[in-house]
Amino acid sequence: MTRGLLWLPLLGVFCWLAWAGWNEYQKLEAYRIWAEPFDHAKYDIYAALGQKGGDLVWGKPTRRGPVELQSVTLSQVEAIRLRLGGQAIGLGDSTAAIKAGNQPIALELQLHDGAMQIPFTDLELAEKWGEHLRQDWQTLQSGDLASQ
Repeated sequence: MTRGLLWLPLLGVFCWLAWAGWNEYQKLEAYRIWAEPFDHAKYDIYAALGQKGGDLVWGKPTRRGPVELQSVTLSQVEAIRLRLGGQAIGLGDSTAAIKAGNQPIALELQLHDGAMQIPFTDLELAEKWGEHLRQDWQTLQSGDLASQ
């Protein structure tokens, strides 16, 4: 009987792990369906992000798909920065990656009337997205200048 009582907490932990795995699987499947129409997309525990042309959409991932969706077009963006622990750093700054630790990482889009931040869990992924968006933004800006 004592052996049974010793195994009972382990059974509880196993059941919780199975539920957590199923929950994450449901989030990934909802994200996969949500991300189909986008040209580029990313998923992590903090945010699901999709880009279609010059439009960006992101929100918090759930089992029913991303919620609290926010969107912006690259034509509204004035600057793209990376924030590490609340401080702006340069894209591709390798010294910041060494110092990162457990600080919050976000890609900041500076707009005419404020700023929007897209959270990331991985600094390298945030830098890649920042470079990608900066290239698209610069292409859009040079295209706007050429059309005027």
